[in-house]
Amino acid sequence: MISFSPNEEQQMIAKMLRQFATDEMRKVYRQSDESGDIPEELIRKAHDMGLISAIIPQDCGGSGEERSAVTGALIAEELAWGDFATALQIMSPMLMVTPLLLAGTASQKKRYLPAFCRQTPSPGAAALTEPRFDFDPHDLKTKATLHNGHYVLNGVKCLAPLAREAETILIYANEGSQTQGFFVDKDNPGIIISAREKNMGIRALSTYEITLENCVVPAANRLGGEKGCDFTVLLNASKVALSAMGVGIARAAYEYARDYAKQRYAFGEPIASRQAIAFMLAEMAIEIDATRLMVWEAAWKLDKKQDATKEASLTKFYTDDMVMTVTDRAIQVLGGHGYIREHPVELWFRNARGLATLDGIAMV
Repeated sequence: MISFSPNEEQQMIAKMLRQFATDEMRKVYRQSDESGDIPEELIRKAHDMGLISAIIPQDCGGSGEERSAVTGALIAEELAWGDFATALQIMSPMLMVTPLLLAGTASQKKRYLPAFCRQTPSPGAAALTEPRFDFDPHDLKTKATLHNGHYVLNGVKCLAPLAREAETILIYANEGSQTQGFFVDKDNPGIIISAREKNMGIRALSTYEITLENCVVPAANRLGGEKGCDFTVLLNASKVALSAMGVGIARAAYEYARDYAKQRYAFGEPIASRQAIAFMLAEMAIEIDATRLMVWEAAWKLDKKQDATKEASLTKFYTDDMVMTVTDRAIQVLGGHGYIREHPVELWFRNARGLATLDGIAMV
């Protein structure tokens, strides 16, 4: 039975993160977007809340709590409401933690998970997206070939978050027509990390293009070892995370536009009283609530270990369209003010535009 009410612990976590987003993220998100730099102190405060270490096994330095995709979706929404780029960096360890928890071998967990429980945690980095118009996560052009007990990786990746900052990058490649993950140390001579990409949105988050030229990694570095991983499950976890973040972005834009419409007077009355504006705001609210329920259903199926491929895919497809519609209408509500940088709706619109292309950049 699907519950439409988060439990007491989930409500507490959501409330805590909403306060954190208000007190910490909203104070610096515009500055971070302009400078391209997220304050380290903010990331440290987020880490101190134990969002990541809580679900890491005790023998790897964590608290050993059960991972919940529903709780992850609630976290993702609240953080993205604060700022999408900052949320992606705060949750970046999940790019390694979730695949390890779902598919990693015992030795892989012992090797990599403790890095995310340190006082100064390692950021997580993964590379799935490729710079081509026909990109398909199930048919990657980056190839992995087994040779003399090692895998040789060749290909090009893009939009890889925190690739320079992380110690290890989880590279996804095509091995025998199946997408598999491979742990590659940053100092591997076969990996070339380009200069930081210049993106339209999420400008505070550093992303990079990665070139793999005969990059040799031990067979033990294949996610899941000999068994490998079920990539579809990992992709579903990413789609749920990004969809939840899309809800957070849309909610931020809607709330700002709603409050602006109530305070902005024209011809002696708030513009919110105009039928065209009121109807637009109502439709925005409906779309956000509907999408959130779709996110929760997909996350619930993930937690039940059921096949959530249809739900996750439909939710992500719907979210990509919804978040563009809501952020665009937020700009419309503000009129000319929506296009200038004194108001944040243009930032949310730029961030929302990239959601459809950011496959694999977040996980719950």
